[in-house]
Amino acid sequence: SLAHYLLAYFEMTDRDWERLGDISKRVNISPLGCGALAGTTFPIDRHYTAELLQFDKVYANSLDGVSDRDFAIEFLAAASLIMVHLSRLSEEMILWSSHEFGFITLKDSCATGSSIMPQKKNPDVPELVRGKAGRVFGHLQALLVVMKGLPLAYNKDLQEDKEALFDTVKTVQGCLEAMTILLREGIAFRGDRLAAAVAEDFSNATDVADYLAAKGVPFREAYNLVGKVVKTCLSGGKLLKDLTLLEWKELHPAFETDIYSAIAPQQVVAARNSYGGTGFEQVKKSLIAARDRIA
Repeated sequence: SLAHYLLAYFEMTDRDWERLGDISKRVNISPLGCGALAGTTFPIDRHYTAELLQFDKVYANSLDGVSDRDFAIEFLAAASLIMVHLSRLSEEMILWSSHEFGFITLKDSCATGSSIMPQKKNPDVPELVRGKAGRVFGHLQALLVVMKGLPLAYNKDLQEDKEALFDTVKTVQGCLEAMTILLREGIAFRGDRLAAAVAEDFSNATDVADYLAAKGVPFREAYNLVGKVVKTCLSGGKLLKDLTLLEWKELHPAFETDIYSAIAPQQVVAARNSYGGTGFEQVKKSLIAARDRIA
């Protein structure tokens, strides 16, 4: 179902949020008092200053405190994963808005007209977000390359972390805001086209095998038989739903009139009611759980 599809991206972004929270534990460490590399001769209290500045703890090794950029790399890695997820969603929105798919319509608030084709709407937001992903990946790779050969402790090379870090924050924040607007008000799902699409292929072939297995036919036999059924349909220019009951019975006597309801798109979805599946009852539970996690 469409809700199940969208919930997959909710799970991705929920992991992104958890990952950022986990990284914050290693970001909030005070380097104050590490000195240039070896600490200081003055009787300072690093734990006290860290508490005043609301750091969770202090670096236990002054050399590490001066030269560590793991926290920046971790953030860039997490930001890159966020961009992977946004880019995957963008790619699908671009495909779904195309004439060939037509699953969504782009609203004018999130699209521009073509410079040469007056009928065309350009999916600007998802295309730009998809492109920005490479920018963030590049910052991660750049900082990894900077760090890989540096000796302890501070080296001027480390100033390269600033541009990568600040630009990544700005880029990811902008992409998140843009995609939020796109999903909230920039697209309209075409239920008629979505419904038609699931009735035009053989995605319900597995359900034929499941149907036979439920009738006592060994699954291996059922699996091979379904392959023959699909070949029969392809040679005759038919879909599974177009076969007559006589044709079904010629393939196997276990087929009855209930095969038509078993392979109907709504039933195909509803039947996958295992935990985390796309069955409507499971999706309802997942939506409730997702709202609770957001709250």
